[in-house]
Amino acid sequence: MRESKKSAVALFMLGLCMLLLTGCMYPQEMRKEQQVATGEFVVVVQSAIDQFQAKTHVLPIKNSEETTPIYEKYPIDFKKLKERSLISNVPANAFENGGSVIYVLVDVEAKPTVKMMDLTSFQKTVEVQKLVDEYKSKNNGQIPKGEAVSSAFYRIDFAKMNKKPIVAQSMYTRQVQLPFLMNDMGQVAIDYAEEMMRLIDKKSLQTSLNDKQDLRELLVRESYYVPARSYAYHWINGQPTPVMGVPM
Repeated sequence: MRESKKSAVALFMLGLCMLLLTGCMYPQEMRKEQQVATGEFVVVVQSAIDQFQAKTHVLPIKNSEETTPIYEKYPIDFKKLKERSLISNVPANAFENGGSVIYVLVDVEAKPTVKMMDLTSFQKTVEVQKLVDEYKSKNNGQIPKGEAVSSAFYRIDFAKMNKKPIVAQSMYTRQVQLPFLMNDMGQVAIDYAEEMMRLIDKKSLQTSLNDKQDLRELLVRESYYVPARSYAYHWINGQPTPVMGVPM
């Protein structure tokens, strides 16, 4: 009986150790699986989009307003794809399936391409916008200006709003936290300059850029993700700079 109890305890401890070891390894393995799954999801949805367009000569997208920001303008309508049996299941990470991304199309005129927009980043921007709007309403239209980023853009001074700084998790370099900025009207966006500069340096693109090119396209081309809630950036004085007069 005593030996039986010892064996049971030994088995329990072995199982606990294995569970702890699995727990330690799980986050890294999970990240790898998520990256693979994300790529597979995009490939499957892209194939369905291509087939839908070939059969109908239109794109399976939801309606949007003319003023909708460019990277939010063409959300994919999975219902239309399922109705034609072009996709069996909505991707697990899609908003429609309880996930954290919205599937969108870019380059719809030339080559409709499937990308994703991170909902967490989007929602954080909405949160910061609400804080800025509240500050404006209480301060005669003044905005909580921080350091100037360019002639028409500023960092947000959260201390003026009695709030701790809020940042957005980058979808391009996972350990990077991106700051928010706003224009002189108080319209909030995520500042992607750091990620753009990192990519430009990595690819040695400095000499191939012009001051009219929207640098957000570089991020879209090199990633599954679009830059949620962002201003256009031009290459000015050797760095990515947010610009006015170009739709978000």
